[in-house]
Formats: sequence, C-alpha cells, structure tokens
Amino acid sequence: MSIEVSNLTKLYGAQTAVNNITFAISKGEIVGFLGPNGAGKSTTMKILTCFIPPTSGSAKVCGLDVGEQSLQVRKHVGYLPEHNPLYLDMYVKEYLAFAAGMGGMKNPAKRVAEVIDLTNLVTEQHKKIGQLSKGYRQRVGLAQAMIHEPDVLILDEPTSGLDPNQVVEIRDLIKGLGRDKTIMLSTHIMQEVEAICDRVIIIDKGNIVADDTLENLRKSSGGKVLVRVQFAAAVEQSALLQIQGCIAAENTGGYSWRLTGTQADFRQAVSQFALAANLEVMELVSEQHSLENIFRQVTGHVDHI
Repeated sequence: MSIEVSNLTKLYGAQTAVNNITFAISKGEIVGFLGPNGAGKSTTMKILTCFIPPTSGSAKVCGLDVGEQSLQVRKHVGYLPEHNPLYLDMYVKEYLAFAAGMGGMKNPAKRVAEVIDLTNLVTEQHKKIGQLSKGYRQRVGLAQAMIHEPDVLILDEPTSGLDPNQVVEIRDLIKGLGRDKTIMLSTHIMQEVEAICDRVIIIDKGNIVADDTLENLRKSSGGKVLVRVQFAAAVEQSALLQIQGCIAAENTGGYSWRLTGTQADFRQAVSQFALAANLEVMELVSEQHSLENIFRQVTGHVDHI
C-alpha cells in the first residue's frame, strides 16, 4: 500500500479534528478525499506529509511511518497545500531549480525543464512568481510538488483559481500521473472528482462516512430513483410528496424540482400526477445519482436521496 492510515486521531485541545479514521490507498489509485469545511481533510493531509504529528494512531507512506521516519517519507511525497506557499520574489525557473536542489535531484536542470513543460509554464518561466495570476501560481505549486518525482502526490484543491481551459489541462495531467503514482486529491468541485478519481473517501466531523468507488456509492442508494421535472406553473412541495412512491422533493429553482422515488416507473407516477392536477410538464427526465447528491446525503445535508 502507498498510504496506510490506522486509527488515526488528531486533537486540538478539546476539539477532535480527526477521529480514529482508518483507510488505505494502493499504488496507481487516484482517490478523491472529500468533506465539508472543517471536516478534517487538510489535517489528515498535513499528518501524511509530516507537517503535524497525530495525537494517536498511525500513518504510513510507502511503508514508512510519518512519525518515526518523516525525512524518508518526504522523499516519497509531493504536496500541494490548500494555501499554496511560494517565494513571490523568485523567478519561476529559479524557484523550481531551488526546489529541485532541495529534493536532491541529480540533474536538476533537466527535471526543471520537464515539469515546466508538463505544467505549461514555458511562457511564464522567466517571470517573478509575484507577477503571476493565481492560476499560474497554482501551476508553480503543482510543479514544485512533482519536481522530485515522488511516488505519492497529495493535492489540496489543485485547480483552485484556474480558468476552465486550465482546469481541463491539469485534470488530464493528474490522470496521466495517476498511471504510475498514487494521488490523493481534495477538492470541493464534484465534477472534478467524477472526471478523474477511481475512488472516493468522504470525511465529516472527523469521521469517515463513505469509502468506495463512485459506481458502488451510486449503487448503494437503496434502489431510489431520481427524476428532474419542470412544470409550467408553481406546485407546492406538499402536493409533490403525495405522488405514489415520492419520498423527497427538492426545488432546484423556479418551477423545477428534483424528486426522489422508490419505484422503477417513477416518471410514470409523476406524469399521472401532472395529468390529474392539470399541470403542464416542460421537462421530465431520469437523473443518475450525482456525487454531489451522495455527498449531501452522507454528510447529513439532506434527509433522503
């Protein structure tokens, strides 16, 4: 296993940031590590990258204990923290050469050129980091995390500040790196996780509340069916809950609703309701259980999905 966490706990005084969590990540996996703000994501990542010690339990990276073998662990880990710390007065190429030297690279100039090309920083490499946009600074942080060719990449909000085209480029880069590296990725962008991750771990209030492939998480929805419907006029939620098999109705704006049902032919039940109520239906389609819906369910933000 590339990452092994067993009964890991982190306390800040009386506050429990991480509560006795256990999980493992194999080589070649790209895992989305998700949770609401304050759930314990960044704390867990900081423990795995040897920035802070755990209160109890153990964490290993590439078989090395983060507490007892922290210097060796750092050789195997590349880390992009949420608040990307950079030397703003250094030039991009200069900073990456510095990072390569700190990483003990045998041919730092060659490696710097490689990561500049990989992160599409060629046109920015002779600029001071302080002159760059937030998106390009994020690329510099990612290049720094990759510079020493680590076995494990731990990325906290890697596409923060990037424009849509840059997001696609970085997603493709992460997917490519995931062929032979282990990647643990934290983000609030659910589409990003759906696009690149093999597996999802969700943490809430310091506890792991889900750990599985996205496909299995969708299957575990208990046979519930999602339907998106738009009416031509206003409808009361209480009326929608009278539809046969309807267990939840969420307004998604205007006359549009997301309905949760328990029967395979739930769209037919919705159609029959509209016909009986003399309501014109503008749209009626089945929806797949999205990661956003699953996330909201397991973190307690909706009663039913």
